[in-house]
Amino acid sequence: MKPLYSSVGIVGVGAMGRGIAQIAAQAGSTVLMFDTQPAAAVAAQQAIFSQWDKMSEKGRLDAAQVAACKSRLLCADTLATLSGCDLVVEAIVERLDAKVALFAELEGIVRPQAVLASNTSSLSITAIAAKLKYPQRVAGYHFFNPVPVMKVVEVIKGLKTEPAVCAALSEYARQMGHTPVTAQDTPGFIVNHAGRGFVPESLRIYSEGIAEPAVIDRILVDAAGFRLGPFGLMDLVGLDIAHGVMKSMYDQYYQEPRYRPSFVSDPESSAPPARPTSVWIAPDAPALKELIGRLNVKSESGPKPSPDALCLVAPLGKDATTSAIEHGLDAERTVAVDPLFGFTKRRTIMTTPITKSAYRAMAHGLLAADGVPVSVIKDSPGFFAQRVVAHIVNVGCDIAQQNIATPEDLDRAVVLGLGYPHGPLAMGDAVGPARILAVLEAMYDFYKEPRYRPSPWLTRRARLGVSLLTPEN
Repeated sequence: MKPLYSSVGIVGVGAMGRGIAQIAAQAGSTVLMFDTQPAAAVAAQQAIFSQWDKMSEKGRLDAAQVAACKSRLLCADTLATLSGCDLVVEAIVERLDAKVALFAELEGIVRPQAVLASNTSSLSITAIAAKLKYPQRVAGYHFFNPVPVMKVVEVIKGLKTEPAVCAALSEYARQMGHTPVTAQDTPGFIVNHAGRGFVPESLRIYSEGIAEPAVIDRILVDAAGFRLGPFGLMDLVGLDIAHGVMKSMYDQYYQEPRYRPSFVSDPESSAPPARPTSVWIAPDAPALKELIGRLNVKSESGPKPSPDALCLVAPLGKDATTSAIEHGLDAERTVAVDPLFGFTKRRTIMTTPITKSAYRAMAHGLLAADGVPVSVIKDSPGFFAQRVVAHIVNVGCDIAQQNIATPEDLDRAVVLGLGYPHGPLAMGDAVGPARILAVLEAMYDFYKEPRYRPSPWLTRRARLGVSLLTPEN
């Protein structure tokens, strides 16, 4: 198939620029790479050649395909060499002033009908194109690293971008083997915007002294099903980059509390041998009562616990202290167990500030009796997994409410771009919109912070009992 753009220019040949150049050449386009560092384009060319050789060794490309790809990947000595390109993609430093200056220079070089695209991850396409003579041909084209592996690209329409430009870029993305998703020109677009629920809320939990990073990561991987914990993710991405994106989002949304960044791997301890002689379980926790029964411990049946019984509660969105008070329990004997994700892969228990160590050890030993790992944390509204997942779902609902992307594009982009087990809306559906709403309402009631206010999108669909993927008619 003939590529939609026969000649493509790439400006900036770091990791992103190299990746875009590679897949564009594989799609059949002639690719010209330019970088202000004289040797950078040649180094990038050799690195891509090496990738193609490895693909040939693995049988993913034959010798003829490799030779053809190499013949289409060229180096440009000057920016003016890109004058004949149908499409130019910039992948330079993430600074608005630098991108504005580059696009102004490119406009004087390329033909009026050529498309100019920015690989920015969070900057405004409208701002980049604002002073250009032809802003209608400028769009966002945000790939993810590593580009050949991450098969999604956000196509962003600026205020004056022609719809045909975004349609063509979407089609070209498909020719390169990627899935395009359309986003409005808002800070963070889809993926980086949706990602504000995962790391920042985890950092908030850590900053409150509830548990160490390794514990947080284990809970979110084992209980909630994420491939990588938030702290492992920051180590992979780099703390400077992760914090830079968080700060950019916070500032561009005028210090919206929901996006406020926080500042801030040990081995897991073994379960103690202690076991309770008597267990009382809150009547609103039938799944927990069933679990305790499977562990061959008979729970008390009375409305109130006996004087020495371990008291177990299973709150949604509330902390152990609040739950103990609401049930009229002795907080020194109360331990909360997270019920939201079931009890099969990991169990999280949470103590009040005055829970006696003996009762904490009894709960830990009991819940680990069948070999399922148990994490012990300090008191926190919504435990860990509840509040992080609820935050992710809530941010996703706001994206849908603001019409930044369609519900389907939102979930598709997040799964492909962030590797979450589900998109934010499907994640909320899997847990139950009403339960997510209950978690957020309880957290909002506790903290009194706008950060936890439920999205209108979530509130309405939870009350109606319909899927969070339900669009507006």
